[in-house]
Amino acid sequence: MQESEVKRALSEHPCFCEDAHHSFARMHIPVAPKCNIQCNYCNRKFDCCNESRPGVTSEVLSPEQAVAKIRVVKEKIPQLSVIGIAGPGDPLANEATFESLKMIGAEFPQLTLCVSSNGLSLADSAERLHELGVRFITVTMNTLNPEAGSQIYDAVIFNGKKYSGTEGASILIQKQLEGIEKCVELQMIVKINIVMIPGINDSEIPELVKRVKSMGAYIVNILPLIPVEGTKFSDRRAPTPEERKSMMDKCELDSKVMRHCRQCRADAIGLLGEDRSSEFMGCGTLCDSISKPHANVTIQIDEDKVAVATTDGVNVNSGFGNASEFRIFATDGNTCRYLETVKVDLTRSVAGEDHRNHIENVIEQLNGCGTVIVEEIGPLPTKMLSSLGIKVILARGDVNAAVRSSKRQ
Repeated sequence: MQESEVKRALSEHPCFCEDAHHSFARMHIPVAPKCNIQCNYCNRKFDCCNESRPGVTSEVLSPEQAVAKIRVVKEKIPQLSVIGIAGPGDPLANEATFESLKMIGAEFPQLTLCVSSNGLSLADSAERLHELGVRFITVTMNTLNPEAGSQIYDAVIFNGKKYSGTEGASILIQKQLEGIEKCVELQMIVKINIVMIPGINDSEIPELVKRVKSMGAYIVNILPLIPVEGTKFSDRRAPTPEERKSMMDKCELDSKVMRHCRQCRADAIGLLGEDRSSEFMGCGTLCDSISKPHANVTIQIDEDKVAVATTDGVNVNSGFGNASEFRIFATDGNTCRYLETVKVDLTRSVAGEDHRNHIENVIEQLNGCGTVIVEEIGPLPTKMLSSLGIKVILARGDVNAAVRSSKRQ
């Protein structure tokens, strides 16, 4: 990219330019499931349809599937200007990131490429990213202090070895600074994401902002901690809106501050604040002739048979993707007759091709049930079941009542 092209791309990047987020759309392609650190606020849960936060996606795509999906999205969202890779793990810990960037650059040279990273491998990857056409980098950097870092990061995997405590945090911080310096030398536009964690790093954020600004970072983005179930920070409080605003106001004296961030999912699509990812769920695999999500599923549907995600046979209490078993019933709308229990193997990975295979295997095990009753379900299995003519009902509570009422829905 020439300097004029970079300026144009900046004016059309919704995450780096506040004016752009009203008119230009971005698309995150979830091709990077592996991560090289473990943050105490992060739970990379797949197929989590009700959460919108970094690290969450309903599917993981291969580079080929990601390109197939971009074709569909670009046709339906003509204002698409940016393709970003932001996980669900760390993009630079996944070779699929670089394969995807190469393929996208070849087919869609007009689209701006953007990568988000924790920065551990950034110094070693910066030139490679630059050669692939990446000009926008976001680094999540939460502290300059190893003591604070030891509370934020549970583990850092560097050069094949696992580090923790202040040792791991020190390695990460040093590599982040080296990576930022390298990207600035290459004239890449750098954004720094900082997760504000009251009582741990909040007092240090102004110093961090001054440091990265002095190194050439273009903009900083101060994000509120999202306490997530299943993490060490699940019980910590998030900063109040007033606390966060006060911090942004203070830091804006030293650096440009992003104020329109929506803390997007790893598969976000569309304008900021108008995520359309569920609309396109599965289209990368559905239109990719290499791997269609229901290509291997051949079943005969019995409309009187109902599969219920339940662990006790009494209550509907499991989601489709995490159900350990389904109870199969026959019903005419008035009676409810138990037929069998189908056990589900949950030892497989829930990412990428294994995730699709898991869904296909479950559907085949349900023995032609015309209806599935679950507590929750993600967009990908919903689309796959629908394409096979299987009705999906969301319910809670009494299994027998849910089965009988399914005939009336």
